[in-house]
Amino acid sequence: MSGVWVFNNGVLRLVGNDSCQGSSRRKVLVHVPTNELVTSYDVLERILSSCGWERYYDDPDLLQFHKRLTMHLISLPRDFNKLKSMHMYDIVVKNRNMFEVRDMYLN
Repeated sequence: MSGVWVFNNGVLRLVGNDSCQGSSRRKVLVHVPTNELVTSYDVLERILSSCGWERYYDDPDLLQFHKRLTMHLISLPRDFNKLKSMHMYDIVVKNRNMFEVRDMYLN
């Protein structure tokens, strides 16, 4: 458990690091060679296809990509807003030196 103890109006409470900074943080996927932020599936599909990934259309609930001559399969939720850091790290692991997951701080 990390954070800072804050005494306010006679009450002592533990405040997380994000709350102390007055900003929130979320994970974002970045294409390293171009430093481009992946903001939609259209952007991601364009980048992945240039890296040799092919789109699969088998499952209507998922967006899936397969790389020819490998067993790698990337499965993502259909809604981009439901993309989580575990999906981003899956993309990073299967595309070494091409993507990074970074923290983006929001005010």
